[in-house]
Amino acid sequence: MVAKKSPGAATAAKTAVPKARPAAEPGELAVRPGEDPWTPEEVAEARTELITEAERLRDEITTTEQSLVGLMRDSGDGAGDDQADTGTKNITRENELALAANAREMLLQTERALQRLDAGTYGLCENCGNPIGKARMQAFPRATLCVECKQKQERRY
Repeated sequence: MVAKKSPGAATAAKTAVPKARPAAEPGELAVRPGEDPWTPEEVAEARTELITEAERLRDEITTTEQSLVGLMRDSGDGAGDDQADTGTKNITRENELALAANAREMLLQTERALQRLDAGTYGLCENCGNPIGKARMQAFPRATLCVECKQKQERRY
């Protein structure tokens, strides 16, 4: 009999922040061969961008949740509504719920990127441990996988 992997272990491995590297100075963050090392200004810019994005997402979540409160309050008052009105309210509520869930997920990714930056593991692939690449990190600061691992992941789904 073969033992199955528990889904909890796989999920924990995907969300774990790689171990901090000793002496992770700004110029020592992971880069691919041939790339210039991170400068203190570039690290500060990445940090500022992530912090700004986290604040924007928190505001978006707050706004969406306030909108949902109104939609939930109005959904109970269906007197005089025809089926189309009820359907429209349901679709609007579902859309707001999806937007809120997406914003929460992006906020988690952004906060995780900030943790990785603080730990000195920013720019390291969570799957293989190789550098993600400075250009990729500057284009998508929440990236957690190198291009090769991301392509493999997308092929599986």
